[in-house]
Order: sequence, then structure tokens, then C-alpha cells
Amino acid sequence: MTRTTTIISLLAAIAVLAAVTTVVIARNQAPSAPQMSEEQRATREKFFGTAKEPAPIPKGQEMRPKW
Repeated sequence: MTRTTTIISLLAAIAVLAAVTTVVIARNQAPSAPQMSEEQRATREKFFGTAKEPAPIPKGQEMRPKW
């Protein structure tokens, strides 16, 4: 291999390593969802009729009223 090819491949490897490191660090520092207070939990139970989390929306389902 020539010197230019070696340098280019070394720089590409460093760039990939830096990108992977950035993604790993960003995922570890991502804040989790805050816990709900008892007042918020009671309000949710009163409004939705249950203290459970609402079911997730299936992918592709539209959110519109059924009238």
C-alpha cells in the first residue's frame, strides 16, 4: 500500500471510532422520563379510568376522532 492509502484508511478508522464513541456516550447520558407525582397519577386515573399507561399507538394508525 502506498503512504497516501495508509493515511486515508487510518483517518477513516479514526472518524468511525469517534462517531461510535459519540453515539455510545449520548445514549448513556440521555435523560429518562421523569416520574409522575401522586397528584398527576390521581388525575390520570380520574380522567382515563385507570392508573396504567395508555396503550402505545400502532405504527401507521391515524389519531383522529371517530365521528
